Amino acid sequence: MKATRDAFGQALLELGRENANVVALTADLGESVKTGAFAKEFPARFFQMGIAEANMVDVAAGMATVGKIPFATTFAIFGTGRAWESVRNTVGYPKLNVKIACTHSGLGVGEDGASHQALEDVAVMRVIPGMTVVVPADYPSAYKATKAVAAHVGPCYLRLGRPSVKVVYEKEFDFTIGKANLLRDGSDIAFVANGPCLAFALEAADELAKQGVKAAVADFHTVKPLDVDTLVRLAERCKRIVTCEEHNVIGGLGSACAEALAKKRPTPMRMVGTQDTFGESGKYQDLWKKYGIDAAGILKAARELL
Repeated sequence: MKATRDAFGQALLELGRENANVVALTADLGESVKTGAFAKEFPARFFQMGIAEANMVDVAAGMATVGKIPFATTFAIFGTGRAWESVRNTVGYPKLNVKIACTHSGLGVGEDGASHQALEDVAVMRVIPGMTVVVPADYPSAYKATKAVAAHVGPCYLRLGRPSVKVVYEKEFDFTIGKANLLRDGSDIAFVANGPCLAFALEAADELAKQGVKAAVADFHTVKPLDVDTLVRLAERCKRIVTCEEHNVIGGLGSACAEALAKKRPTPMRMVGTQDTFGESGKYQDLWKKYGIDAAGILKAARELL
């Protein structure tokens, strides 16, 4: 059980050692977003911007114009909400090489409640032309995602979480932006998941296997650009798709998959995620259960299709 934000902190520190152009900015949240180790080792490349998220993004954009690789870090609700206009106009429009790396996304924020639980962030970032959107599932994939985002040229949104989540990738694996990872093959139904829901999808697949149902499970860590080829192959083979995400079903992974399949291969679907609602304060495990994005919620959606 490890947090994806911790993996980000470790990868960012290593990137700082590997490339002098990597810089980090944060909006009064260095410890929470795990930039502390980077700041300690590279104080001249760390910029504490205060509670001024839009300004932070604008400064990061300026740094990108002179060859720096800036990671602008804060909570997801602020980096994609309060700073959205700057992300759109100052980073997205000129296609600058800025990395918006946000922690504390989704219901995993827990007791901080609805005001801080970003359930719309993937949608508002995905709609920006040219923005790459990456949602890793666990510590190993978040580590590799951070390295991949740094190597990618262009604006990126990296979505990270607060709580410790189950490690899914226990062996060596490839992480390529825009390329889904098939963790389990199947022929009866396919679970297309990302973030903490990937572990839940694997649990649901285990339960279905006890009933003789073969469920494929794929990690669609990149919501944009979506791996449409893999999605279509899963739809053709399994005939049924369940998308699973810790995000509003409107505008997130489910919407992206539905849009792609409507053009390429219309397929019966169910979308597991928050259903056009805000969250609330509570233990994150209880919230995942209440809002139906845990293994039980995924099983329910699968059985409706089956």
